[in-house]
This record gives sequence, structure tokens and C-alpha cells, in this order.
Amino acid sequence: MTTPRRDRTRGLILAFAMTSVISASAIVLPRAALADDQFDKMRAKIAAFVGDKMEKLGGSRIIYKVDSEGLRDSVVTDLRDDVYKVLHDGHIAFSNLAIRDGGVDVKIADAKARDQLARKLAAAAEGVPSHAVSVTDGGDGAVRLAPTDAASKARLTELVGDSIAMIEQRLKDAGIKLVSAVPDGPDRIRIFLPGVTDPERVTAIFARRVKVSLRQVDVSMPAELAQSGKPPEGTEVLLGFKDKRPYLVAKESALDGEDVSDAAPSFAPGTKDPVVSFRFNGRGTRRFAHLTEENIGKPIAIALDDTVISAPVIREPITGGSVQISGNFTLEEANSIAMQLRAGSLPGHLTFVEQQVIQPAVKP
Repeated sequence: MTTPRRDRTRGLILAFAMTSVISASAIVLPRAALADDQFDKMRAKIAAFVGDKMEKLGGSRIIYKVDSEGLRDSVVTDLRDDVYKVLHDGHIAFSNLAIRDGGVDVKIADAKARDQLARKLAAAAEGVPSHAVSVTDGGDGAVRLAPTDAASKARLTELVGDSIAMIEQRLKDAGIKLVSAVPDGPDRIRIFLPGVTDPERVTAIFARRVKVSLRQVDVSMPAELAQSGKPPEGTEVLLGFKDKRPYLVAKESALDGEDVSDAAPSFAPGTKDPVVSFRFNGRGTRRFAHLTEENIGKPIAIALDDTVISAPVIREPITGGSVQISGNFTLEEANSIAMQLRAGSLPGHLTFVEQQVIQPAVKP
């Protein structure tokens, strides 16, 4: 179970020229470009600066809670899919694969095969503590697999960090650039907004979740003709984010945000150009493999909130579940795209806890 965020991306490169990019803000930090200590120091400086502005200007403080239950469900579902993939690819006979009580149960008669499964999962989690799995032999071929307590805590910490990055990005996109979002306990996030005295405006932003979709592009007629006339049944015209170019795409999404397990900006090997890496979960990997196998030579549209970010042409089947998008964009642009993709893939949702309007300091 690897993640692009930790430079463990495996898979083929899907390269194309980006038709549009998303604007970025300096307040949203591209973590892939910084060491963890540099990132933490920079965030601390931003927090101190925002704190000073809060004292002088007043503003709003809002607290959200991440969905730890949704995270556990997502983690266990991914674990089941990973177990199935190992068993399927290894031609290992099994039965009764199911999710039960926060873990995954499976029956494997062959003892060597059970050991092989355990080794594969351990190798996948090597160097990634948040992916560690405990394996318990229940006797008579029964095996119980579950995330370790340490892994569950690490995953929750990752979710809080990813949610903070998403919060900063979405607020920036809404024109609110002076923000400090910090952890507040294991599963809460405290947001400081200097000068913002209408917190309802902010809470409304997070009431709607970013919609991520991958849609087949219909090439049966020019998109411009469909835009001015009547598009084929089951299709619609969406516009590019920046160039406003029309795209004729299927209304039904082939994959969506729930199929994406992670996304992050990174650098292409050799050229070191900024790219966006994202990885599908088990279900998404299978669906994307089938989609690329059936649509070689055809474009596929990647859309955020019904706006096409890009429409690359599938050159070959992509079965590994990991993709790198290259497109001559800057690190800030790659970071912004990754944040948008990640926002749509975060497990569960943010729950509003409380808000407070803070009055500015009274000058003597």
C-alpha cells in the first residue's frame, strides 16, 4: 500500500500537455518540495504572523473535526482490496474474504500461502508506518488482518494534515488568503482567519465537497458543434478551467474521488520537472485498468467540479494504479492540482464543531 506523497509511486507515466492550470497562492505550501522540518518551520512562521494579525484586526476562529470513523472504514476497505490483489496476482486459493469488526478475515488453506500474504503486506508497508498491518492466525487456515494501533494513529495524523492542506487551498480559491489552520488534538483542526468577521461564509465553503471525476470524451462530433446544438444522448459539454475550451464528455463518471487514494506534487525522474502524482485505491485501480485497456488512443477528461482540468489521450493500458501527470507547469500549479484531487479523495467529511468572532484589540 504505497503513496505518491512518500515517493513510492509505481506505475506508468501518463504524459500530456495541460490544457489548463489552477492558480496558486504562496500561503498554500507545496510540501513535496520541502523537507518536513522546513515545512513545519514555515508553517510555524505563518501561524505566528496570522496570530499577530488576529490580535490587531480581530477575525474568526473555527474548529472542525475530521471523520475518524470514515477514515477507519476507508482504510479497512483498502486493506481488503490489497489482500484480494495479492491473492489474485499470486494465484493463491482463498475463501471467505470479508470485512468484519474493523479488520479483514480470509481463509487460506495453504500455510506457505498465508506466509506469502503476510510478507507481501509487510513489504508494501516497509518505511510507511501508517500502513503497518497485524496478521493473526485464527487456526484452520483462518487469517485475521487489521491496521496496527500505531498505523491507525499515523493515518489519523495524515488525514488531519491532508485536511489542513485542503482547507488552505479551498479558502485561497475563495479569495481568503490570510489563513492559519493547525491541529487541535488528534482529530480536530483550528482555523484562524484575521479580518474575517462572517464565519458563516467560510463554513458554507466546506458544506460542499469537491467533485472529482474521470469521464470518457465523446469524439463522435466536435465539441463546439455539440455546444451550439444538441449533444448526443448521455453526454454533456464541459468547459476547460482556464481556456474555456468545450469538451464533449459522458455524463456518467467512469471513476470519481472515492477511487483516488492520494495525490501529491512531485518531480519527474531525470528532468525534475514538477508533476502531479495520484494513486487509485484497489477498486479504482481495477476500474482504471479496464478503462485504459478499452480506450487506447482515446482521450479521457479529468474534471473537478464539472470543469475539465485536462483531457489526456490514453497511450497504453495502465494497470499499476499509479499515475504521474506532466504538463510543463510550475511547482505551485502542480501543488494546486494535487490539492484539488486530494480534497475529493479525503475519507469522510469535516464536521463543524464551533465558531467564534474575535474582536480587534482596542488601541489606547
